[in-house]
Amino acid sequence: MEESSRKKHATIAQVADAARVSKTTVSRYLNGRYEFMSEETKAEINRVIQQLDYHPSNIARSLKTRKSRVIGCIIADITSPFSSVLIKGINDVCIQNGYQVLFSNTDNQPERELNCIYRLLSDQVEGLIINSTGFNDDYLIDLHKKGVPIVLADRCLRTNRVIDTVTTENYGPVYSCMQRLYANGFEKVAFFTQGNGKISSRLVRYRGFLDASREIFNEDGEKNTFLVDTDDPSVCSRSLRTFVESNRGKRLAVFCVNGVCLLNVLLGMQKEDYPISRELGICGYDDWGWASLIPPGITTITQDSYKVGKLSAETLLDRISGKADPEAVLIELPNQLYVRGSTELGNL
Repeated sequence: MEESSRKKHATIAQVADAARVSKTTVSRYLNGRYEFMSEETKAEINRVIQQLDYHPSNIARSLKTRKSRVIGCIIADITSPFSSVLIKGINDVCIQNGYQVLFSNTDNQPERELNCIYRLLSDQVEGLIINSTGFNDDYLIDLHKKGVPIVLADRCLRTNRVIDTVTTENYGPVYSCMQRLYANGFEKVAFFTQGNGKISSRLVRYRGFLDASREIFNEDGEKNTFLVDTDDPSVCSRSLRTFVESNRGKRLAVFCVNGVCLLNVLLGMQKEDYPISRELGICGYDDWGWASLIPPGITTITQDSYKVGKLSAETLLDRISGKADPEAVLIELPNQLYVRGSTELGNL
């Protein structure tokens, strides 16, 4: 009997009868309007919805309320572990609030980013969360001025407080890490990156590196900047060889702009037979699980990407509902430097 009931598709009236509430109350629950609704009532409606396997018609609901209950999320690189955790934070909040999320991946390509925005807006999403390439700032500002709710996740505009943004610290942690390297006796530090482009987080980290190179090491950091090509491991190997061979006899360290770059540099060190030692240290952004497992432990700067995603979604939903202040918000979460053996001479 229960299986037969499910196949016939439960109606909102059946949910209301089973939960012993009115259809209006069920409708308010489905649309996230919980004012004057007790926790017991919400729990009972949710229980009945699960029991009856009730699925509201998004099309009918959007026609009636002019709201799709769907947001769009554009991710620069969905293969990155940072992005996967970011997505989970976004999705968890949206599910809790009765929203669905349409995800798109741009592979850090500006044109693809634009196409994703066009497509999502044509699908009547109520707002956008964007992990931006940095090349379409003017268009995003124009959309914002037209009233499209937008939140930037992790990556910022050139000018802050124009569009709601949730990010993490980038300059200070790099500078502090460079100070630590200098105190531990390293004489030169290289900056390895996949290319900074217009990606705000990488640009700010690079500025921290350049300033610290000049002010602490009395070095021109640009001369110690090297590229990593994730599609061609030989590029990283050649860059490492150039840095090490041209600075023989000096204590060297490598700072990696993010976790993807850090992993590629570690693989390059293995290929070139450059072990982590007193003469060659390594550190970088993103404290992914393996960083503490690789002997002697890799010094990293952590980012709470789940919280970035969670706050991005909360900020967007507040903007959509009209709860947010008129002025754009900038949320910058603190990062933490985890010091491990890869940069601590005394531990090796």
